Amino acid sequence: MKKMIAALVLCIVSAAVCVPASAQALPGGSGDSARVERMMAQLQGRFAAANTTHDGKLTREQAQAGMPKVAQHFDEIDAQKAGFVTLAQIEDFMRARAAAR
Repeated sequence: MKKMIAALVLCIVSAAVCVPASAQALPGGSGDSARVERMMAQLQGRFAAANTTHDGKLTREQAQAGMPKVAQHFDEIDAQKAGFVTLAQIEDFMRARAAAR
């Protein structure tokens, strides 16, 4: 169940990153920005839950336990090979993947 939720959150956030700013400015766009904010809050919550050491860094083991999709792409996200990823790195990775689509 946790794996399905993690996959869903990553998919939702990835899709939200694809929403152009111009679409958010259109009538009804405020709903889109609110949706993006909710998804980002969900991602932050998942990261916080997986980060059992509460140091703002997710190790490969923590990712495997709490964010399996992040664990699948851990080496790509951890471009500096530091042995951990941050929330900002995960967000950047998701934005880059969404832009590449």
